[in-house]
Amino acid sequence: MATKPGFLTDWPWKRLGSFKYAILAPWVAQSMYWLAVKPESERDRTNLLILPFLLWRMLHNQLWISFSRHRTAKGNNRIVDKSIEFEQVDRESNWDDQILLNGILLYIFNMATPGAAHLPIWRIKGVLIVALLHVGPVEFLYYWLHRALHHHYLYSRYHSHHHSSIVTEPITSVIHPFAEHISYFLLFAIPILTTVFTGTASIASMFGYVTYIDLMNNMGHCNFELIPRWLFSVFPPLKYMMYTPSYHSLHHTQFRTNYSLFMPIYDYIYGTMDKSTDALHETALERKEDAPDVVHLTHLTTPDSIYHLRLGFASIASNPHLPKCYLWLLWPVTFWSMIMTCLYGHTFIEARNSFKNLRLQSWAIPRYNTHYLFKWQRQAINGLIEEAIIEAEAAGIRGEELNRNGELYIQKYPDLKVKVVNGSSLAVAIVLNTIPKGTTQVLLRGKLSKVACSIASALCQKGIQVVTPYSDEYEKLKLSTMSASTLLHSRGDARKIWLVGDGLSIEEQQKAPKGTLFIPYSPLPPKRIRKDCFYHYTPAMSAPMSLQNLHSCENWLPRRVMSAWRVAGIIHALEGWNEHECGDTVFNIEKVWQASLKHGFQPLLTPN
Repeated sequence: MATKPGFLTDWPWKRLGSFKYAILAPWVAQSMYWLAVKPESERDRTNLLILPFLLWRMLHNQLWISFSRHRTAKGNNRIVDKSIEFEQVDRESNWDDQILLNGILLYIFNMATPGAAHLPIWRIKGVLIVALLHVGPVEFLYYWLHRALHHHYLYSRYHSHHHSSIVTEPITSVIHPFAEHISYFLLFAIPILTTVFTGTASIASMFGYVTYIDLMNNMGHCNFELIPRWLFSVFPPLKYMMYTPSYHSLHHTQFRTNYSLFMPIYDYIYGTMDKSTDALHETALERKEDAPDVVHLTHLTTPDSIYHLRLGFASIASNPHLPKCYLWLLWPVTFWSMIMTCLYGHTFIEARNSFKNLRLQSWAIPRYNTHYLFKWQRQAINGLIEEAIIEAEAAGIRGEELNRNGELYIQKYPDLKVKVVNGSSLAVAIVLNTIPKGTTQVLLRGKLSKVACSIASALCQKGIQVVTPYSDEYEKLKLSTMSASTLLHSRGDARKIWLVGDGLSIEEQQKAPKGTLFIPYSPLPPKRIRKDCFYHYTPAMSAPMSLQNLHSCENWLPRRVMSAWRVAGIIHALEGWNEHECGDTVFNIEKVWQASLKHGFQPLLTPN
């Protein structure tokens, strides 16, 4: 929001939320009706192509968003080395409003203007006219409009909303108040209206021009340099005709320079070009890929979790992962992404963060939860994890966190300098400190993992009774806890504190008494079916505010909350512990807990 919001700042359909797309329904319905009833000779191809064009614009923008986030996470050629926070993601979540506005105006223009209907695919005259009018009037008028928007009166009421983002992303390019977008639309309509009124318009000149604007807008705001130096050496005049991401980035950091739209020529003419433009361009091109200190290995969960990645839909990734019915409409894309993740055999960088003197990265393994259930997938998954460890070793990473016990890789590579940390000790510590004080008895249900056995052992040592309903689990726990007096085998379900892991069935949940508190000890939460019970988050801690660039949620966890398995690797590196935490190894639980508190991580005490 602008510092002093002016007239027509908000979009007219703001209150509609996700239902705003219904505004296009009448025009889309009419277009489909004409397609069904009119003979082919009378169909308006231009009208029919408006909806596919709007969908193309959304896809085009999303591809730039994903590509830019991946590249800035890697670090090579990054321009501004600052963080993005949730506030910016929320502010830029309405980036599709301008596409919706564009669709409304295109439909009205197509139906109200005779020369805008039944356009041919291509007319060379119209394409040339659009190009010439953009280079001349559009670029010139935009330059002076932009300078006017930086006058304190207009800046405080409108343009400051756009400049709230110092670190830009592709979608930052279209984050403006409604009134400002109207002025831009009128400006960019000059070439299109000219071709319509001169009878030289075509689908290529109209849709191609808007695609060019999208392309240049996204490129100029992507915060990594991708225009090579040699391009300007081969053709020197090009520096007056095409800007670069670093060129426009200076406008967002310096504010009073580099006002031009896409062609810097008017900044050169009027003396507003930033003198550090060339130096920043070279510096960004020479910047190497980041060498992280800590790597967190994660993987996809459900098929639609691909959209919840930071590289996916920014507005979805910035909120806890919940089922969304509208994602079912994307099932062809979801199915295609599942095929691609199975075929793509390499981990990829999903996010970067920084904390104190550490550089952190998250690497995603292209596999889903279901893949871990099949024996035939084990070799492939182990190969991906092993490859990630070797890559981390080659990069000189000091610590690495894995979501598996990892002993296999330590045995295979005994001289590893990188430390493999599966986070079990911190997960145990979090669960132990989540159990309400005064508890004397808990029920343990779910797969008996390393974490579950360690929790049971620690509780028995504290004198808290651990109850399990199954004899085989009782016998296994008896070996790990070495305590018969505080470990009980009972089929009663009257306990109100349940420690649950993978494998907890719906039928078992139904047997829990009213008011039961379910505390998960595994990375995956149980399915919530009881409204009269409480469900705690999976083992996690609230991140300190000094942990930067945290603008996406980790699966179902709230904002600025990190799983125990992710925090453990950070604590391990900060403390400089020179040992692996894998296999059956469990660190001193109290020591790990106190270390996490010392570095500013806080427990989540309230059930969600």
